[in-house]
Amino acid sequence: MPRSGWVKPESDRRLSDLVSVGLLTRVFPADVVDAVVAAAGRTEQRQRALPARVVAYFAIGMALYSDGSYEDVFAQLTDGLSWTTGWEQSWSAPTKSAIFQARSRLGYEPLRDLFARVARPVARADTPGSWLAGRRLVAIDGTCVDVPDTPENADFFGRPPSSRGEQSAFPQARLFAVAECGTHAMFDAVLGPCRTSEIELARELAGRLEPGMLVLADRGLYGFKLWSQAAGTGADLLWRVKTTLRPRHVETLPDGSWLARIVATSGVNRASTPPLNVRVVDYTIDDGRDNPQQYRLLTTILDPDQASATELASAYAQRWEIESVFDELKSHQRGPRAVLRSKSPELVQQEIWGHLCCHYAIRTLMLDAATHAGRDPDRISFVAALRITRRALSHSSFSPSQP
Repeated sequence: MPRSGWVKPESDRRLSDLVSVGLLTRVFPADVVDAVVAAAGRTEQRQRALPARVVAYFAIGMALYSDGSYEDVFAQLTDGLSWTTGWEQSWSAPTKSAIFQARSRLGYEPLRDLFARVARPVARADTPGSWLAGRRLVAIDGTCVDVPDTPENADFFGRPPSSRGEQSAFPQARLFAVAECGTHAMFDAVLGPCRTSEIELARELAGRLEPGMLVLADRGLYGFKLWSQAAGTGADLLWRVKTTLRPRHVETLPDGSWLARIVATSGVNRASTPPLNVRVVDYTIDDGRDNPQQYRLLTTILDPDQASATELASAYAQRWEIESVFDELKSHQRGPRAVLRSKSPELVQQEIWGHLCCHYAIRTLMLDAATHAGRDPDRISFVAALRITRRALSHSSFSPSQP
């Protein structure tokens, strides 16, 4: 509806028909939202002022306006409410209670499934920092997110111990994700209580890796079982391990790396588990310290002609990009709010999946802008893109009642 003219709408149009989510609908089209809502069994059985499609976009919008109230977020997602001025009629913005009830009806599964259905690697063949030896550089890692201190959240998510052995101030959810190093786009994730270990969540995610990826991981993740599972997908791996891990030496290669075999060291069938072939890259970084830190990498790329030891060591530095991704999600996108806003485990999960959808949408748009300008996506400010996305939402609209 145009902002000028302020004409009273036809009686059969609902306020929710004027919701504007603009740029988000480019990445998450309305028909896809409807499909995941239907698959989760959350399609409305009767007409509601806040249909499920609108609430799904609202859950993503909360991530864009994390410091706003429910009413403020909804106002930002509507194409102006000026037409209500001066008219005596029943159209009004939904109350906090109505929005809460609509969120509760929707649950978290549609947002989780929406992310799973839409999020994909987005780097193009010419995207800087995205490839090595024809393989897409991705990193896997985990982080924890503070959630409101309610009995329900504490019971479901748990609290991590503090450094002094006491419980932390807030319960925490644990997020484990895989992100492209060159674009910062997270395209797969799993979520659980903080009492669930990163390794357990990693096992759920590792089975979904794909051939053509070169997966980077820090030394806390390595284990024979997880390595075997991840390598079994056909993806290539480049993981840092502790220097105390000593694979069985097989052959030293011309570039200084060496072929080796790793074996299972735990598990009932470890004696009968066949060893795996790996390539080991040892190096130090000369940063001026008397005792520079030593690095040991394992990789499934056995041929140094495909990727030299120097290239692999340089590529491993890209693993830290996922730390920047988590910072974008937790510090900039979430803003000054110390914890999430949702008081129940169901809605905490909905809110986190909304944050993941929002981050993916912004990063997708940033790649489009960078490609058009011939720039590296890493050189574009995430904070600026977030601000532009917020401002752009008010400039286009769609009907949540019609695809």
